[in-house]
Amino acid sequence: MARNKYNVDEELDAPFSFKQLKRGLAYVVPYKKNLLISFTCAVISIVLGLLTPMFIQFVIDDLIPGRKISLLVAYSLGFACLLIIIVLCNRTRSRYNTLTGQSVITDIRKGLFTHLQNLSFDYYDSRPHGKILVRVVNYVNSVADFLSNGMVNSLLELISLVFITVYMFIVSPRLAVVILAGLPVFAVYVFITKPIQRRSWQRLSNKQSNTTAYLAENINGVRVTQAFARQGYNGEIFNSLLTDTRRAWMKAIYLIHGMWPVTSLLQSLVTAAIYTAAVYLYRDTVSVGTVIAMAAYAGRFWGPIQNLGNIYNSLISTVAYLERIFQVLDEPVTIRDKPGAAELGAISGRVEFDRVIFEYEPGRPVLKDVSFTVEPGESIALVGPTGAGKSTIISLLSRFYDLNSGSIRVDGQDISEVTLNSLRRQMGIMLQDTFVFSGSYMSNIRYGRLDATDEECVASAKAVYADSFIAALPEGYITQISERGEGLSSGQKQLLSFARTMLADPRILILDEATSSIDTNTEMLVQEGIARMLRGRTSFIVAHRLSTIKNCTRILYIADGGIAEMGSHKELMEKRGLYYQLYMSQIVREDG
Repeated sequence: MARNKYNVDEELDAPFSFKQLKRGLAYVVPYKKNLLISFTCAVISIVLGLLTPMFIQFVIDDLIPGRKISLLVAYSLGFACLLIIIVLCNRTRSRYNTLTGQSVITDIRKGLFTHLQNLSFDYYDSRPHGKILVRVVNYVNSVADFLSNGMVNSLLELISLVFITVYMFIVSPRLAVVILAGLPVFAVYVFITKPIQRRSWQRLSNKQSNTTAYLAENINGVRVTQAFARQGYNGEIFNSLLTDTRRAWMKAIYLIHGMWPVTSLLQSLVTAAIYTAAVYLYRDTVSVGTVIAMAAYAGRFWGPIQNLGNIYNSLISTVAYLERIFQVLDEPVTIRDKPGAAELGAISGRVEFDRVIFEYEPGRPVLKDVSFTVEPGESIALVGPTGAGKSTIISLLSRFYDLNSGSIRVDGQDISEVTLNSLRRQMGIMLQDTFVFSGSYMSNIRYGRLDATDEECVASAKAVYADSFIAALPEGYITQISERGEGLSSGQKQLLSFARTMLADPRILILDEATSSIDTNTEMLVQEGIARMLRGRTSFIVAHRLSTIKNCTRILYIADGGIAEMGSHKELMEKRGLYYQLYMSQIVREDG
């Protein structure tokens, strides 16, 4: 699929919609008290700060010419107190804005993480993990900053404009009109550049996503990269992605930086117009203090205009990022409890596959009309060529995917009609891709059963002979494991995962290539632990070493989307069919 490639951009939505922004603002609503405090402090700071030009006008036109020294000192002291109040208000505003921003980041990430944990496997099968990570980390930071600061700041800048305009008309209505004359020019510029800016930020977010996806992929596959000496070639690919990101960034920044020259030019022209009008048109009606005050207000008037332009740029990028975030949150959870789903109580372990049809991609079925029944306590081995559907069968039983047709029943109950948690609590699942979490060995064993005691965890490890290498560690079971189990051999990871599965004490046991990375001597010992664990439990075992499944109740040979052969090891060997050929070829390879 195209979306699974790190170098393919995602489709961009053309129209600008405030719907995304409205959804984003819902994360701010719980913290409206903080924003109200921040907003109030900011308004006080703005109103007091805008009194400065009036103070300057009064000093120049009245106090200095009248040599009113005592009043000048009093005004200066009052002005100093006013500045202290402004500083305290700004500090409080910054504190509450930061608190709100971090709270919003926490809430959005928590929602994303919870939703990602519930999405079905096919979502992850079709997307690079880096493209998912960039949404949870980078995009959320940018969005939260705008929602907590940008929205408040935009309101404050608008309030500043209102107060500045009022003060300008109080000081000099004629010169105020001169200042406002530049607004139509600015409005035309914004109208023209708005759609271009939005597209540029969407392209940038795509390029950043591609770069992060490739980086994450190469960090996970660094051993393969070094083994095949691909560092130079991979570096060229990464450099190409970085070049695309830089170009997209420069195009976006070019448009952003265009806002500053326009507003600065308009500010300069308006200021020049003020002095020109004061000299040639209103020389007899405007004082020096008034001109200086209006020039100061002109600077302050275009300051909020420029800030609003910057906020607008942030709005453009924020909406682009929100689109990506909500794409994840809007992704439907396809594997979920149906309305009214029942709890699956204690089971005996009877499993029925009834005319099951399943396909990962439309038109390419992996399983075609598969039917079989497993009685409680039976051990079923699944064998066959790679890609035949062995792992698919156990994935469907665990309901990691939903069927296209047919049904799977456990103790007579359709697994699609029971809750996922109650179904999976009855199962012990050891997947082919062994994953070890960062933390201690004890916490990894206890991962699926948090109420287990230390003694039970150790007993499970001993049962599968994982205790032999764990106990030899300097800190034993509390030894910390690095990310993805770095430093552990593949066999040790599987033993640890096997202990985790055994601790769950399941009624249905699923082992997908459970001993594929364990040496032959260790495997012989583990088989004893497996034999103890299988007693009284229904089990499904996928194994590449056929010698390990000879004692299974039945063996299912999966080929061409169905069950080609079924029977015990003895029965299938006597039949001399597909299983016999596979078994004999494996013996020849091992002997050879």
